[in-house]
Amino acid sequence: MSAEGIPDQLPAACHPGLGGKRAQSSRNVWVNMGETVGRTVEQVRALVGWVGAGRKLTQTGRVTLADARALVEVLDTGDRMDPVIGDRTFKTKSSEELYHLTLLVEWAKAARLLRTAGGRLLPVKKNSKLLDHPDELRGALFAALPHIGPAVTISGWMESLLSHEYDRGLRALLHRLYTATAPVPLSDLYEVVWQAVSPLYVLDDLPPDRLGHLRTTGDHDVQRVLKALASLGAVHLAEDTAELTADGRIETARMRGEAEPGDAVLRILVELADVDNPRVWRQLLVPAAIRLDRLHSVIQQAMGWQNCHMHAFTIDGVQYGRPGGELGFRDERTATLGALLKPGAHFVYMYDFGDSWEHLITVEQFQTATAGLHYPHCVDGAGACPPEDCGGAPGYSDLKVILADPAHEEHLAMLAWLGLRSATEFTPDRFAPDDANARLLRLTAP
Repeated sequence: MSAEGIPDQLPAACHPGLGGKRAQSSRNVWVNMGETVGRTVEQVRALVGWVGAGRKLTQTGRVTLADARALVEVLDTGDRMDPVIGDRTFKTKSSEELYHLTLLVEWAKAARLLRTAGGRLLPVKKNSKLLDHPDELRGALFAALPHIGPAVTISGWMESLLSHEYDRGLRALLHRLYTATAPVPLSDLYEVVWQAVSPLYVLDDLPPDRLGHLRTTGDHDVQRVLKALASLGAVHLAEDTAELTADGRIETARMRGEAEPGDAVLRILVELADVDNPRVWRQLLVPAAIRLDRLHSVIQQAMGWQNCHMHAFTIDGVQYGRPGGELGFRDERTATLGALLKPGAHFVYMYDFGDSWEHLITVEQFQTATAGLHYPHCVDGAGACPPEDCGGAPGYSDLKVILADPAHEEHLAMLAWLGLRSATEFTPDRFAPDDANARLLRLTAP
């Protein structure tokens, strides 16, 4: 932690007054990108076509300045070569100073349309077919968004926290847009991203003016991300609001792992073993292609758990969980539900190896995803989720007995432990599918 309150892991360019790369080229980013709205697909196609069999790069792996001059015109990027400000001309010394061109090149590389090898920029031949299919190309570019953070955000006189936590901030931004039913004020989006990335840093000692500058640079980088999304046709930007387009909503759903209309969906029944009065169960619709690590998150949200403990799936005698450690679990990230199971199959999800909350799961049937419904989706259910750390099914049973008897010697202690003023606030039979679906909708992509 630095004396200025900025984390030590942030580079020197994060500190006011120390400058940073591409600071000069950032002056007109917000304006210029407005001229490229919806054009990224065509620009990338033109870029790959221009690269042809390959182009020589500089020793630092950048497009040469001569090629950059040609590309600015060919792609109509809006970048300014040798900008004139007042009576001074600022000579462009590197293509790295050309924000939009750099972004297009890095975006094409992240989408595996271009690659670098032997000091040259080369096409990826196996992916060249995407160039003839604009919708698939748009999808590939959207999927590459998490990998272009350094090209989207700009190092200026003070780097933003988003530039260091780009993936987290991007997913928070897309999540807010995806769950909105109306255009979202830009101020809300700035706050959402700030709340996503700032808790990772200790900023309590930062002077108010420095904190204000840090937030402002973050807001500017959010603007750049939104402009990149708009240039892809994924976001519609107004003066003070933003909202996902129909294409943007489809691609965001795909990034979140949601099923698309026509995709296979499984209806599963999740029931807590050895819990009754009332039974606790959830009926869920999940994509057949859902990974087990994602299914873990879905069950946590649908049931109402807090994801505080370890977990494991047992399917056909094989245990899947987080890789590593001494338990020898098979990596749950490599297994999908639909590939492992058929209708009528049963398996077990265990949560908290101390309390041993055993969830019995039945695959009831395969269905087809329909338009207008978010997946995963809670169809029905009953019973409130038991409190964490209450001793498993036996402890939960005892807890209900104690709370039902005001004369029990542990009655007041249990109320205090649960943070309740009265036993009437304890409602083990309460469950609302709408609440579960609200939690599921808040799930971000893994």
